[in-house]
Amino acid sequence: MKKDFIRIPDLTRDEIDGIFNTAFELKRGSPSETGQAPLKGKTLIMIFHKPSLRTRVSFEVGMARLGGRAVHLRDEEIGVDSREKLEDVGKVLSRYGDGIMIRTFRNEWVERLASASSIPVVNGLTDIHHPCQVLADIFTLKEKNLDPDKMIVAYLGDGNNVCNSWIDATQRFGFELRVAHPQGYSPDPDVLAEAGKKGKGKVLLTQDPREAAKGADVIYTDVWASMGKESEREARARQFKPYQVNRTAVSLAKKNCLVMHCLPAHRGDEITDDVIDGPNSIVFDEAENRMHLQNGLLATLLGRKK
Repeated sequence: MKKDFIRIPDLTRDEIDGIFNTAFELKRGSPSETGQAPLKGKTLIMIFHKPSLRTRVSFEVGMARLGGRAVHLRDEEIGVDSREKLEDVGKVLSRYGDGIMIRTFRNEWVERLASASSIPVVNGLTDIHHPCQVLADIFTLKEKNLDPDKMIVAYLGDGNNVCNSWIDATQRFGFELRVAHPQGYSPDPDVLAEAGKKGKGKVLLTQDPREAAKGADVIYTDVWASMGKESEREARARQFKPYQVNRTAVSLAKKNCLVMHCLPAHRGDEITDDVIDGPNSIVFDEAENRMHLQNGLLATLLGRKK
């Protein structure tokens, strides 16, 4: 049976741990160097409705390292629901490839594509979720010897798709997540409600960034205006200024706290240069690990027996 990855709770904790182990193994040695090619002859079809640096390169290079290949498609070549119904796209691509990755706006599109496809579908980002990013973040923290069942993560800023996926992750891990956000910028209420019912971890919402950062193991932030919200950037900058990750915020956390940002970063807005380039930052380790985590995910999903 094929397995899709649309949200973190789509995977069991055992499945996630297995993906982490595979990712660690693949990271230790390039498949081309070790003779491993778990996806030799496999093709990942990638659909992009949103621009990308890390998502495209990490998936494309990752497939090459695993012995497979990736095909890049823009919506101009598809015309979802205008030129061609999304369900038909899923059925056709299932005849050509072994997996589909889609980076788009509406989460509903990922769900519809997955329902129509007979090959695994991976959510590369939607307006509501960014599951590959947050799994890569947790993978990175494990690599830095933090326990995902015991750590405290302070998320400062917008309750956006990355924040929602961090909340989703509390359904599988026992960490404490403290989300500090300005009034009116809280995470998705349905995501919060589900985590409240099924969560293994704990989610705290506050409008006080100091409360969130105090004693935290990890301080995490993202852009204040995500893609599609650029017109709100100036207004958001005024409201979000107290949530900037700077030396003051870092000083409130544990002495050796780790600072994370999913990138791209607007330096001087949500994070300062001295922090993102400072000794607490693991931002670029986190960016590298997008590829390694996704390699573990792809090797698992596309290598499954149908």
